[in-house]
Amino acid sequence: MSGHGGKPYRVALVQMACGPEPDENLGKAVSRVGEAAKAGAQLVCLPELFRTQYFCQREDHALFDLAEPIPGPTTERFETVAREHRVAIVVPVFEQRAPGLYHNSAAVIDRDGTLVGRFRKMHIPDDPLYYEKFYFAPGDLGFPSFPISEGRVGVLICWDQWYPEAARLTALTGAELIVFPTAIGWHPSERDEEGPAQLNAWQTIQRAHAIANGVFVAVPNRVGHESGDVRGNRAEGSGIDFWGSSFVADPFGRVLVEGSQDREELLYATVDPRAVARTRQYWPFLRDRRVDAYAPLTERFRDRP
Repeated sequence: MSGHGGKPYRVALVQMACGPEPDENLGKAVSRVGEAAKAGAQLVCLPELFRTQYFCQREDHALFDLAEPIPGPTTERFETVAREHRVAIVVPVFEQRAPGLYHNSAAVIDRDGTLVGRFRKMHIPDDPLYYEKFYFAPGDLGFPSFPISEGRVGVLICWDQWYPEAARLTALTGAELIVFPTAIGWHPSERDEEGPAQLNAWQTIQRAHAIANGVFVAVPNRVGHESGDVRGNRAEGSGIDFWGSSFVADPFGRVLVEGSQDREELLYATVDPRAVARTRQYWPFLRDRRVDAYAPLTERFRDRP
């Protein structure tokens, strides 16, 4: 299905705090997925790298031991959960592709437990407390979408959410919904002065993706203060205040549901593929794209003579 009249379905976002013990975070996520399924969710989306606190606050070779293959223990656990609850799941994973080669990834599992596919984060940040280039190679699977029982779902991860090109290319594969598993927050020193503007920009850019592409967007984020504590090994510094605020927006950019900035919660919204078709009929952006004129997008920058 690709926006031509599929049935509405209920999506749930898991907004969760992550502790220092990976197995405890996994257990919490499993429990939340089950709870969401019992409440009628047909697709449940987990936040980025949910199995641990956000460890990229430091560069530490020992943390590569957290990585696992796909398929692997985490995806196999959620395949069982999907079959048990008859629910599709977006499952972020710190993926070990080969010795010395790692990705920030997300697996898509259908409600029968089938591993439908994976996405590897394409844009990798390297900023204070976000030292992801140390850990992750850029994705090389492009911008796919995945068929699940309810429709067609695309996945982009955190830093990908700032790039219009990523959302556009995902939408062009037929996605009706783009899920953005996220781990984003404030540096405590910046929160008072810059916090509201940063949060507003983050939501605005993703609402704009929904509007420009005529798709739903769903954004599960973590919540709480973290120092990158993994099994008692903490990062130096003041840590990150993750701002929650998980949300779902429709193809007009209207926010259907929005989480708090400081609480764990499950958030629910209805995705209606028919709304994708209707919106694109009235706002025919895909029809009017000048695909013959966009070649310069493949250049880094156009220097003036």
